[in-house]
Amino acid sequence: MSSRVKIYTRTGDRGETSLYGGKRTGKDSLRVEAYGTVDELNSVLGMVIAFCDDKVIKEFLLSVQKDLFKIGAVLAGANEDISILKRRVNSFEQFIDGLDGDLPELRNFILPGGRADSATAHFARSVVRRAERKLVQLSKEENIDSNILVYFNRLSDVLFIIGRWLNWKHGVGDIVWKRT
Repeated sequence: MSSRVKIYTRTGDRGETSLYGGKRTGKDSLRVEAYGTVDELNSVLGMVIAFCDDKVIKEFLLSVQKDLFKIGAVLAGANEDISILKRRVNSFEQFIDGLDGDLPELRNFILPGGRADSATAHFARSVVRRAERKLVQLSKEENIDSNILVYFNRLSDVLFIIGRWLNWKHGVGDIVWKRT
């Protein structure tokens, strides 16, 4: 009979958690805030994938989820190879250019909304921006790979375009913000 690893350990009941390697830190530490926000983003991307009916977008976002899992592990202290991030940023730019070529020119600010997949992509974009802010804060205190910051900056651009494109694909126009 195999023994299963328990989901609960009770070791975090007093507000601390373990990083890779066993070092203990407060659950409110900037490092934990950063990788926790990356984890939250991964969950929101799962929602976009669940709502989305486009195979290419789903596969693209699944690959981003895998990247985020590695990035979260690195932020928690694991020694993961994230050298691919530089190439991924280039692929993000190509992906943006491909989708953006389908879209009407953007002349105004737009509001998140329309279809559920589009609105959730915009929600994911805002979580990326929060993660990016946490990562910038962390980078001022500790050494983190600069490619992570570039990756997150470009990822928000990708999600903005995905949000617009998913609406466009289904005949839903941008929701233009109008000053009142």
